[in-house]
Amino acid sequence: MNASHTRKDSIPAHRVVNRNGLLTGKHHFGEPDIMQKKLESEGITVKNDQIVGFKNHFWDPMTELSL
Repeated sequence: MNASHTRKDSIPAHRVVNRNGLLTGKHHFGEPDIMQKKLESEGITVKNDQIVGFKNHFWDPMTELSL
């Protein structure tokens, strides 16, 4: 995911946050607020670099993909 922002095809890397909902990868987007702005454009609230109500937005592949 570290190089996903350099690819020509779109990868929603701005949605990748740490296990607590912190925007730890924001430094990969050039300007420090781009990741937050992209999330907010999708209806996600971010305060102090953390997703508000993260449990409501968390995608768990173990349950979502029925593995």
